[in-house]
Amino acid sequence: MNPFSFKQRLAQDRVLLAPGVYDALSALVAAQAGFEALYLSGASIAYTRLGRSDVGLTTYSEVADTLARITERVSLPVIVDADTGFGNALNVMRTIKGFERAGAAMVQLEDQSFPKRCGHLDGKSVIPVQEMVGKLKAALDARSSEHTLILARTDALAVEGLDAALDRAQRYVECGVDALFIEALRTPEQMDAACARFGQRVPLLANMVEGGKTPVQSAAELGARGFRIVIFPGGTARAVAHTLQGYYASLNQHQTTAPWHKQMLDFDGLNAVIGTDELLAAGKRYE
Repeated sequence: MNPFSFKQRLAQDRVLLAPGVYDALSALVAAQAGFEALYLSGASIAYTRLGRSDVGLTTYSEVADTLARITERVSLPVIVDADTGFGNALNVMRTIKGFERAGAAMVQLEDQSFPKRCGHLDGKSVIPVQEMVGKLKAALDARSSEHTLILARTDALAVEGLDAALDRAQRYVECGVDALFIEALRTPEQMDAACARFGQRVPLLANMVEGGKTPVQSAAELGARGFRIVIFPGGTARAVAHTLQGYYASLNQHQTTAPWHKQMLDFDGLNAVIGTDELLAAGKRYE
């Protein structure tokens, strides 16, 4: 799906489910599962590349490099988490230009102060509304194509309350952003309030975090509420970590992978997933 059709897809009155990915392999497997778009989670990059929490440790270059590796491998649109834009409005411009070159279909920017943290952790803080408005305008000015979409996220609910968060979201929509993300809505009533105010005006994103502050619901349920985009950003990393715990515990106990053979791909199985035969066949054309 090219950027043009991605923008058209979001205009359709049906929910888009984008699973979280964190590298080219997870993106490839998600694409093979049949999803229409992917979500490159900043938290999952911190989890997998750094083995650390989502507390603002990842950098622009680490995210840009990961994004480029994913878009080189799969053709699906990628929504990429750009955190705070990695600085002020000038940093935001560099981030947008770099992520656009790396193949982003949509770039997400949030209004937390730095160092930021996962939207479902306590102790967040937010920058002044006018500063975020400036950063969003800088993002919109920096993109070379209107088909590189800008997603505005507010984390103000945890800091200033629901009414203030909705008012901030209103200011961000007025900037001309392409989609809206009100983070960590805590109840179905808050979710409905956000959808009532914005659902018919701009694509609204729902963030599903297992064990987080927002009630986890299916994409169909969220679409019925009025959300247009649904992400499960960290579920992939959590599933992989859980699987690795079991695998390594078994290997350490049994000193062999034999007990896990039915729960893993063998050599040929993994090669089939990553397209080894096709890659070798392509190489033969140049011998």
